[in-house]
Amino acid sequence: MFLTLKITLNHIKLDCLKYVYLPTMNLTFYKYQGTGNDFIILDNRTKEFPKDDTKLINKLCHRHFGVGADGLILIENHATTDFEMFYFNADASQTMCGNGGRCAVAFAKKLNIIDKKTTFTAFDGEHYAEITNDIVSLQMIDVSEIIIKKDAVFTNTGTQHHVELVEKLADYPVYENGKKIRYNNYGIQGSNVNFVEQINNNTFRVRTYEKGVEDETLACGTGVTAVAIAMHATKKTTENTIKLPVEGGLLEVRFQEKNGNYTNIFLTGKAEFVFKGEIKL
Repeated sequence: MFLTLKITLNHIKLDCLKYVYLPTMNLTFYKYQGTGNDFIILDNRTKEFPKDDTKLINKLCHRHFGVGADGLILIENHATTDFEMFYFNADASQTMCGNGGRCAVAFAKKLNIIDKKTTFTAFDGEHYAEITNDIVSLQMIDVSEIIIKKDAVFTNTGTQHHVELVEKLADYPVYENGKKIRYNNYGIQGSNVNFVEQINNNTFRVRTYEKGVEDETLACGTGVTAVAIAMHATKKTTENTIKLPVEGGLLEVRFQEKNGNYTNIFLTGKAEFVFKGEIKL
């Protein structure tokens, strides 16, 4: 059973003293989640949603004054691929999102834009994906630049990621230390920060502080992809199919590696429809 909500947000609180009034419009949205990474998704093939309105995106994603989500996704037509995905973090910054991409594929299937296979365009280029029931396997970009530091690894799997092995991950201060590393180690652009605990040769538990959300999220698709590659590059594993338990479930990353170049990288896990809603703005 799925829930349909109708929400009115004529006034959105900015702080304890100020309010902003938004022009009236009816907006139908869909809520999806991929291992706890949750997204507002809109069918924007008519291009009615003002995607340059960063304040609106930010407020829709707000956990208290909006719908609430880690990010917002727009699906639009594209000239050469099945569709185009525009992904915005909760702070309205644009990037690539692995779990968001998987949820976008599930939504495109719901709209009958695709069937079981697709190629779509995103912030970091074209992506191929396959969907069976609620399992989506998304091909990520190739990765060749991996910076191995003394205590961490840095790479870009569609967005920037810092990967660091720690002990007792369940009790680790992810928010506090993630925020410090995100702001202090990587300048204005910043980086997502992944803390990792090795379980066995092919299993690594992951917790992630995400820039743009500015908090720990229950999962991060580009993050676990970075972790899988970092653990292989630093010889913590010899496997090329890695299981990655996150706070919201289980993800899997498989890849091929040759001379330090990682190709045919696939991120696999559940992408689930939660509810449909309507907002009067």
